[in-house]
Amino acid sequence: MSGQHEPENLDLDNERSLQTLVRAITLAGGEFSLILLRCNYAVLRQRMVERLHQLSPVNICEITLPASVKTLYTAIKEQLGDEQPPALMVFGLEAVKNIDTVLTTANRVREEFRKQFPFPILLWVNDLTLQKLIRLAADLENWASIIEFATSTPEL
Repeated sequence: MSGQHEPENLDLDNERSLQTLVRAITLAGGEFSLILLRCNYAVLRQRMVERLHQLSPVNICEITLPASVKTLYTAIKEQLGDEQPPALMVFGLEAVKNIDTVLTTANRVREEFRKQFPFPILLWVNDLTLQKLIRLAADLENWASIIEFATSTPEL
């Protein structure tokens, strides 16, 4: 087994990814940024979310997209209302029924994200959703930083 797949190294890699994420959130300081959090496993994602809340000096608001969502921008705007959180974590994109349309629309209105959301948006994605985002929302993806979280096969 190569070193990069050993559980101890993955734990260390995930901890480094969390530290990078905390720095990015902290440095954003009232400006829009898009951070894609790549993770394929719900259990690992939950562990990383809990750890992130422990590490981050910034309060991170959380929303979950309904599967029936039509547009990402509107869904975020409606769930936040007038609230302007220091950072926002978005779950559920992988479960959206009409994901192709949601991503294409998000790409078309990407400037609205920058204008209306003066805070980092942390968007959880799995590999399939990330591939679609790269293909269908390339301009939006170009704005994003990608932080990866991985787990070892035995841990699954």
